[in-house]
Amino acid sequence: MPAVTEPLAAPRRAVIGLGANLGDLDATLDAACAAIAALPHSRWLGVSGRWCSRPVDSSGPDYLNAVAAIETRLVPRELLAALQAIENAHGRERPWRNAPRTLDLDVLLIDDLASDDPVLLLPHPRLLERAFVLLPLLELHAALGGALPLPLPLPGRADRAGLQALADRLAREQGLERRPD
Repeated sequence: MPAVTEPLAAPRRAVIGLGANLGDLDATLDAACAAIAALPHSRWLGVSGRWCSRPVDSSGPDYLNAVAAIETRLVPRELLAALQAIENAHGRERPWRNAPRTLDLDVLLIDDLASDDPVLLLPHPRLLERAFVLLPLLELHAALGGALPLPLPLPGRADRAGLQALADRLAREQGLERRPD
């Protein structure tokens, strides 16, 4: 697998988690999607529907979540820096871990890249624990005709059906709901 610090000669598909629980959630996610779509050396692929979830390990209002995908030639750390700049432009503060936030953008996957760099772990280390990431990812994966990376192998069933079963179970446990379009 390529290292996370190597320049990307060919574009790679990046999957980005979006979430917000402070302010005008829809407007924030719309603006974040527009900013991601405008990133240099990148091409917008799509975004999932929006999902409502309870905060994890914290109090505060419910979150509105989605997953977006782009093709990009940005080096992973450049992509992360660009996403953090978008967060900052939306007033993101980090007073403590899992604090309520105006915008949260996470690099979830970049094709087959794997990284144990503490600045950018790939795949995202909690990807298989969070219904608010898995269900939107599976939804977007299907909408794009399977043209997105999935976090495999998965213990047990290492296929899309196994991921769907895990996501459905987590959604029941975590109280995730798909918001109507």
